[in-house]
Amino acid sequence: MEPLSTKQEFEQVLGKCRELYRKKLQDYGCSWRIMRPSSITDQLYIKARRIRTLENGEAALIDEGIPSELMALVNYSIIGLIQLKLGPAEQADLDNETALALYDEFAASALELMLHKNHDYGEAWRGMRPSSYTDLILMKIFRTKQIENNAGRTLISEGVDANYMDIMNYAVFGLIKADLENV
Repeated sequence: MEPLSTKQEFEQVLGKCRELYRKKLQDYGCSWRIMRPSSITDQLYIKARRIRTLENGEAALIDEGIPSELMALVNYSIIGLIQLKLGPAEQADLDNETALALYDEFAASALELMLHKNHDYGEAWRGMRPSSYTDLILMKIFRTKQIENNAGRTLISEGVDANYMDIMNYAVFGLIKADLENV
């Protein structure tokens, strides 16, 4: 059997993340619609710090490993992109179908971005250590916090949306690597 292409692996991982998102929508609805982007950035920070803690071999008291935290990074990044597009609401104001359509829109954009960058960088991500993804994600989160602290103003840098997109893509790479290592 021929190995999957990067595009196929990426789509497979995004499909797993989407299924988790769909199930949580069913359980909780779009309760996250009340979150401001800065709160989503802080949630991304919590997830990335937990991954780093696990990578450092510290004892875990919660029975969720790195892959579930990486999936959370993917899904919160997409939620962040949705919130940037729509703005926060005072209540859960989206039906599940609309929330899934928005998810698919941003997942497709992430795939397209990854394909362009992957072409230009020659699949360099495959030679990276998973811990480097974590460090890059944390750096992107700190950049995002700085942009948010500057009321979204940048002089020459990309905005919050680009950082959310990069966080999502690094998390997908981490999930691809995790699956490859378990084969």
